[in-house]
Amino acid sequence: MDRSRPHARRPLAVLLTATAVAAAGVTALTPDARAADADLARNGGFETGLDGWNCPAGATVTSPVHSGASALKATPAGSDNARCAQTVTVKPDSAYTLSGYVRGAYVYLGASGTGTTDVSTWTQSAPDWQKLTTTFRTGPSTTRVTIYTHGWYGTGAYHADDITLVGPGGETGQPPAPPTGLTASGATSTSVALSWSPAAGATSYAVYRDGARIRTVTGTSTTVTGLSPSTAYAFQVAALNDAGESARSATVTATTSAPDSGGGDSGLPEHALVGYLHASFANGSGYTRLADVPDSWDVIDLAFGEPTSVTSGDIRFERCPATECPGVESDAEFKAAIRVKQAAGKKVLISIGGQNGQVRLTTTAARDTFVSSVSRIIDEYGLDGLDIDFEGHSLSLDTGDTDFRNPKTPVIVNLISALKTLKAKYGDDFVLTMAPETFFVQLGHQFYGSGPWGGQDPRAGAYLPVIHALRDDLALLHVQDYNSGPIMGLDGQYHSMGGAGFHIAMTDMLLTGFPVAGDANRVFPPLRPDQVAIGMPATVNAGNGHVPPAEVVKTLNCLTRNTDCGSYRTHGTWPSLRGLMTWSINWDRFGGWEFQRTFDGYFG
Repeated sequence: MDRSRPHARRPLAVLLTATAVAAAGVTALTPDARAADADLARNGGFETGLDGWNCPAGATVTSPVHSGASALKATPAGSDNARCAQTVTVKPDSAYTLSGYVRGAYVYLGASGTGTTDVSTWTQSAPDWQKLTTTFRTGPSTTRVTIYTHGWYGTGAYHADDITLVGPGGETGQPPAPPTGLTASGATSTSVALSWSPAAGATSYAVYRDGARIRTVTGTSTTVTGLSPSTAYAFQVAALNDAGESARSATVTATTSAPDSGGGDSGLPEHALVGYLHASFANGSGYTRLADVPDSWDVIDLAFGEPTSVTSGDIRFERCPATECPGVESDAEFKAAIRVKQAAGKKVLISIGGQNGQVRLTTTAARDTFVSSVSRIIDEYGLDGLDIDFEGHSLSLDTGDTDFRNPKTPVIVNLISALKTLKAKYGDDFVLTMAPETFFVQLGHQFYGSGPWGGQDPRAGAYLPVIHALRDDLALLHVQDYNSGPIMGLDGQYHSMGGAGFHIAMTDMLLTGFPVAGDANRVFPPLRPDQVAIGMPATVNAGNGHVPPAEVVKTLNCLTRNTDCGSYRTHGTWPSLRGLMTWSINWDRFGGWEFQRTFDGYFG
C-alpha cells in the first residue's frame, strides 16, 4: 500500500537481454518428398486447441489465422519467451524439413535433440504471415526430436500456424497398458485430489471427468479444481505415449463437500467491507479519526506497524503526531474508539508492512521478536487480529525452493511459524488477514521464485507457501488488484488493470486454484469464497487500477451471479464471496465515500 502518494509501480520481473543466433540447416531434402515421408507434427494448425503442444504462455485464437479456424497466440513476459513445443518420434539418420507460418517480432521456429546440429530460423519482423523453414538430419541413434516456436523477451505476443515436420516416421511401438490404482482423496467443496500407479512405457496421462477429457499431466497425481459443492463426479485416467492412448482405467467416484456457510470463527458478517485507516502517517487524503469511520466498514486495518530495521522482527506502531496529522485524537480517545467499534461488531486489526515497512524474518530470533512485539501492540490496544501487508523485498524464495507445499526459505518458514504461534496464542477469535500484491500470488501461475534454471525474480509467487500453510487459519485474503502489471489468467490470456475483467480473472484464480509455474502436479488449491475479498483502490488518487462503480458492480455480478462476465468464463459462481477491500478509508472519504456507497448499494 502506498502511504505517500499513488505511483506507477514498475513490473518486478527480471529484465533479460540476449543475442539471438539462428543456426543454418545442414541437410536439404530433395524437391520430391519420398513416399515414406509424412507430416509428423501433431495438431500443427492448432485446430484442436493446444493438444499435443506444451504452451504454458499460449492459447488458441480464431483471428488472425493462416488457414483453418485457429492459430496459436503466445505472449512472452518477464524471463519467459513463450515457448510452445512438442516432441515427435523420428527415424535415425534421416532428413527432415520443419516449416511454419508466423506473425510478430522476433519469432523463432526450431528443432532440438536432433543428434546432429540443432537448428532454428527466425524473423525480426513479420507484420503479416511469413513462412519459416529449416532442415536437419537426425543422428544415428536419434528417435525423438522436439520442435518448437517462441518469441522474445519484452516484444509482445506472436502468432504461429500450420507448423509441419516432413520426413520419415519413426517406430512408435504400442500404446501403454491402462493405469491401475486410481484413487480419489482430499475432496473439498470445489476440488478432488487424484493419484494412480505408473504405467510402463507411459510418457503422460490423460485425466477424464464424467467421460470428458479435462487435462494431460506428466506425473501420476493431479488435483481437479473448479468443481461444484455437494456433487458426485466420476474420474478415469488413460496412459499416453507416441503410439497413442491406452484404454481408460477403472472408474473412481468422489463427492465434493458442502460449501462453507460463511462466517466461521472470524465473526465477520456474510459480506464484509474492509478498509485501511492511515493511523501512523498523513498524506494527501487527510487524517481521519477512528471514531469518524462510518459503520459500513466491517474490518478496519490500522496502517501500519513497521520494524525498527528490516531484519530485526521488532514491530512498532507509532500513531501519527499532531504536527503531521492535525486533529489526531489522544491515545485514550483512540483506544476508546476501538472499544466502540468492537461493541458494534467491527474488527480492528494492526496491519504490518506496507510500502515502506520491509520485514524479513531471516532468523528464528527475529521470528520470536516479531511474535512478542506484535503481541504487545495487540494487547496494548485490545485489537482483534493481524493483517500481513508485506511488500517489496519482504518475501522472496531462495534458489532451489520450488515447492510451495514444502517451503525451505528462512523468511518464509519463519513467517509461517510466527503467524501460527500468534493464532495459537489468541485462539479461534483471532482474525488473520493478508493483502499481497498480484506479483506475489497470481503471477505464481507462470513463475515461481527464481525458477528451475534461475534468472527469474525470486519474489514471484512468494506469498503462496504462506497462504497455503495458513489456509485453515486465514480469515481473509484480499489481494491488491492494483499497481499491477499484466497477469496471465486461467484462460491463458493476459489481463490488465482498468476494468471488471481484471478483477474477475484474478479472483477466479483464487477460487478455482491453479498450477504453480504451470506444473499440473503442483496445484495451489482454491480458497473458500468466504475467505476472499477483492482489493481495489478507493479513488483514482489512491493507486493505479481504479475502476468506476459500474465496473465494481460488474465484477460482483459475474463472481456471485454469473452475469456481466464479458468474454471471460469463470470456473464457478460464488454467492458467498466475502466482499471488498480498499486502499483506503481515508481516500474514500476524500472521494465522497463512493466506494463505500457502491458496496452498501450492492450488498445492502
